[in-house]
Amino acid sequence: MSNMAPSVNVLLPGFLLLLLAHGARSEKCTPASVEVLQTSNGEKSGLSPLFDVSVRNKCECAVRGVLLRAEGFTSSVPVDPKLLRKEGNDYLVGDGSPIPSGGEVQFRYAWDRAFEMGPAAVQEDCSGLHESTV
Repeated sequence: MSNMAPSVNVLLPGFLLLLLAHGARSEKCTPASVEVLQTSNGEKSGLSPLFDVSVRNKCECAVRGVLLRAEGFTSSVPVDPKLLRKEGNDYLVGDGSPIPSGGEVQFRYAWDRAFEMGPAAVQEDCSGLHESTV
């Protein structure tokens, strides 16, 4: 029996560490996991510059219900409401549908200046993530 004690002393901390790592993984997708990039290549709609926006998911899980904060946002060209629409004080991206890991939603708007946009909220969706065992 005394030969088993060292094995338990080694296995138990390893098992606890594995549980902690798994628990920490369950909350990895945060608004900081979403990157918002805006570019303008000089194209215009009338007198207003066109801005291409890419909302990219950098989390290893899909995210859904992505909300952007963009105070005062408006556009002189229509933005497809399935890509971006007002939802309360924020803007819902991609109709709230999941954005896979590494995926993005793109839209375009026109105004006399770029609006500051940033992620306000996301919902993690790891349902499609298959974990490998070691």
